[in-house]
Amino acid sequence: MDKTNRYGVVTEETIDIGHATDAYFVRTEDALDEAGRNPKDVEEVTADQFSTGQEEIFVGVENVIELLTNVSVDMYALPEGSRFDGGPVMRIEGNYRDFARYETALLGMLSEPSGYATKARELATASRELELLSFGSRHNHPATAAILERAAYIGGVDGYSNLAAQDDVPVEPSGTMPHALMLSMQETEAAWNAYNDAFEDDVPRIVLADTFTDEVEEAKRACRVLEDDLDGIRLDTTSSRRGDFKSIIKEVRYELDAIGRDDVDIYVSGGLGVREIRNLRRVVDGFGVGSAISDAPSVDFGLDIVQVNGNDISKRGKLPGVKETDGFEQFIDDGLPVNSTNLLAARHRAEYGNRDDLSEWVEEEGMF
Repeated sequence: MDKTNRYGVVTEETIDIGHATDAYFVRTEDALDEAGRNPKDVEEVTADQFSTGQEEIFVGVENVIELLTNVSVDMYALPEGSRFDGGPVMRIEGNYRDFARYETALLGMLSEPSGYATKARELATASRELELLSFGSRHNHPATAAILERAAYIGGVDGYSNLAAQDDVPVEPSGTMPHALMLSMQETEAAWNAYNDAFEDDVPRIVLADTFTDEVEEAKRACRVLEDDLDGIRLDTTSSRRGDFKSIIKEVRYELDAIGRDDVDIYVSGGLGVREIRNLRRVVDGFGVGSAISDAPSVDFGLDIVQVNGNDISKRGKLPGVKETDGFEQFIDDGLPVNSTNLLAARHRAEYGNRDDLSEWVEEEGMF
């Protein structure tokens, strides 16, 4: 059996049978088998044992449910999208040899998307009520595009760009246009007109206004060329030409208002993080963010044994015994799924925290 496909991506079958793992877990299984031991363990997933004062967003439960289906364990966890600051986020109970080899995959399924969601939440908080779009999947392997976009949506972005995430996120992918359109046509106005003519009216006409000439000049020209069809412009000015980006944006806004086009929105993108968003949020209508999400550090989860055959135990520096954790729900019972995740609820949790009537609210909204 090939463990990877032709793109070098680990196959589903490889993950399902526990071969996407560190070698020492399989060797541990073999050693326990040789000794005739298969202890009943309780293990907890934790990033920090104690509060750090910095909340993070917990994402990845959906994948772990798939991973542990038909594995003879019980799994309890915080619901998808929960905020946490120290303490366990998941608990696994079962015979160790039945589960050991799945640790590597499980931690990866939680660590990476939780990092994306946590950064997206920070960016969404910084942007306040302004539109925030995720453009970051181009920085990662395409096999993980839907994972990034789904986690970013839970974290708080309003939209995303990658078509591959359509089955996982309940909004249509969105975007404006690349500079490649203007460069391919070698003429800005022709590119704008082609874009305008190619799509139905429900596609917003937001055009780049910084390809060949000054941003103000291109923005005003876009108004003349597209007239009332123009919904907005995007400024993605190269950093080496950007200078005082905020002043450039303010100048564009002033000139558009002066010609009676205060209805034209201004979107900005290109190397934007929390600091830049806070600086620009009073002078724009929306942001496109890429590497700020895709380069987010993974949450450093670890999985630790805290009880063996009913006896509290741990390695030095870890806390033995099963912890009391508010909000845990059971998702796997002896290898069978008994609960599921809800994307709308996860997004709501990430923004507002949990609430007692969340399940009723989600059911009324009718979204998955």
